[in-house]
Amino acid sequence: MGDFDDSLDEAVHKAFTRPVPKSAGARMRFLVKQLGGTRQVAQLLGISQRTVERYVKDQIKKPRPDLAARLEREVKLRWQPQIQARARRKAASTTGIVIDIHARFGYTGAPEGTTDQDRIRHLTVALPPPYAARLFDAQQQGAADNELQQIAANSLREVYFQDDGRRAGSLREVEINDLLSLEFEL
Repeated sequence: MGDFDDSLDEAVHKAFTRPVPKSAGARMRFLVKQLGGTRQVAQLLGISQRTVERYVKDQIKKPRPDLAARLEREVKLRWQPQIQARARRKAASTTGIVIDIHARFGYTGAPEGTTDQDRIRHLTVALPPPYAARLFDAQQQGAADNELQQIAANSLREVYFQDDGRRAGSLREVEINDLLSLEFEL
């Protein structure tokens, strides 16, 4: 996964009403219940079925760092699906989404007398609901991170740089290069 996909997921996960299970055993038990067996969990996480069973029985308590990261990600993806769907719908229909991005932005078609040279900027921009809907729709359809990045760049071009058509009319494209930090907020 990439920065944009992960950041969108993190924004949605902030809407959880109950905490995600903390221990490895509790997380494994949750996945076993969700997927219907230890074999499916083992295949999902790339470990043996016996290892899953040992986590479920709390015989193993501390997973390796790479397994801990996969386990946390898979549990968060499945935790409170209705809450996640409601948060996405609300952002896509009424509240929009806030993007806080620190990156080098490149421009194409800048007006006469200005430079189209890349510039590092730190922007915090509230994107209206249609732009949030584009991001979430693309994410749900399995868009690659570079596609999500381009959707975000186009959204920033229209909302921030062109101020919804009030300025920089000749600006045709904005590129996000050298991403330093990224966070979405619902």
